[in-house]
Amino acid sequence: MSFPRYPTYKDSGVEWLGEVPGHWEVVPLKFIANVQTGVAKGKDNSTKATIQVPYMRVANVQDGYLDLDNIAEIEIPAEDLPRYRLQKGDVLMNEGGDFDKLGRGHIWNGSIEPCIHQNHVFAVRPHGVSPVWLNAITGSQYAQFYFMSRSKQSTNLASISSTNLMELPVVLPPQAEQTGISVFLDRETAKIDALVAEQRRLMALLKEKRQAVISHAVTRGLNPRAPMKPSGIEWLGDVPEHWDVCSIRRVVTAIEQGWSPECFARPAEDEEWGVLKAGCVNRGIYEQNDNKALPAELTPMPEYEVQVGDVLMSRASGSPELVGSTALVTSTREKLMLSDKIFRFRFDQQMEPKFFVATLNSRPMRSQIEQALSGGNGLANNLPQASLRGFFLAVPPKQEQLAVCEYLESELAKFDTLTTEAQRAIDLLQERRTALISAAVTGQIDVREVA
Repeated sequence: MSFPRYPTYKDSGVEWLGEVPGHWEVVPLKFIANVQTGVAKGKDNSTKATIQVPYMRVANVQDGYLDLDNIAEIEIPAEDLPRYRLQKGDVLMNEGGDFDKLGRGHIWNGSIEPCIHQNHVFAVRPHGVSPVWLNAITGSQYAQFYFMSRSKQSTNLASISSTNLMELPVVLPPQAEQTGISVFLDRETAKIDALVAEQRRLMALLKEKRQAVISHAVTRGLNPRAPMKPSGIEWLGDVPEHWDVCSIRRVVTAIEQGWSPECFARPAEDEEWGVLKAGCVNRGIYEQNDNKALPAELTPMPEYEVQVGDVLMSRASGSPELVGSTALVTSTREKLMLSDKIFRFRFDQQMEPKFFVATLNSRPMRSQIEQALSGGNGLANNLPQASLRGFFLAVPPKQEQLAVCEYLESELAKFDTLTTEAQRAIDLLQERRTALISAAVTGQIDVREVA
């Protein structure tokens, strides 16, 4: 759908904003809202009467919605509650973090009372404009450009000060026009959001089907007419009768762990040694850039260097669902070492590494990992070696393992292609959404008739 332009325009006075409709105003944010900074963690409150209250973190303030599934609490002096307490209609905005987090936010609806916010989340309290309009403005492309141009930046991180935030030029149509544009955007973005939701559902179904294909192949094989036998393991069920059912300790000759010295927060440069983080094998894909640079004063340990052909597993993670993620290293740069949060496997002759990786990423193995994590044998979200060695798997002859791997490589490539196409559709829809909002709130399109 194409939209007309306004009859007349004027210079906004802001070079990168350009022209706005002739009857609109442009004012700094500080004239129409107050910017409230949040509470900092780690203060000494030992001499004061304190209370425990919920608070909004960067993780809760997403782009266009608030994630309230996991709300943390913080202890503050009771006298500070009025200072930090959120009010219904506050526009929450992230002060910084990764580039995609800078300035993102949504309107606080008062669903948790009382609730405060941390110092990395601004509460912008409008008094000369509606929260809905202000939220649309701060989420637009021109506001994002302003935030990036005024932010302090380091590697993959950016932050904006409250002083710079208050200078944000806000485009202001007459009140009735603000309302009309907001109604139009609610309607049109809801259509786009519905299409995005459909693509996300498709991706979830593809992921589910992908997992089912892997699980069936590594527990039932490729011949649907093969005679079956009980595995003796409840969650594994029947397996081809010529397959062996055994514990991991039978097919693994060694499980190694690495070294976790104090490293720099940044990834290693080409000629530097680095230590891989546990996330380098998330969801079965090896990511060599997920590492930390080893300080020059520390002596590297070449025996922990990762090589092509290694099978790595994350043994610990902040997210339980990522513990046990396993990947085959098909290519890697030199001078990357295992951390002590990663297992490296060595196999005997009967086990094909690719088949082992597929089995470890299957549903039956996932159920064993989850049982081990909840069984109290180790620290939270930490998979003990003793538990891992006792996990059961079905092992076909070597040639059949290779055939299963070849089949999975072909089938999973189809799922990956469909998933990539769905993600591309989502990206295009979100770009369209952002562009539509930006064009409407800066007056580059006239939606009064359709609103």
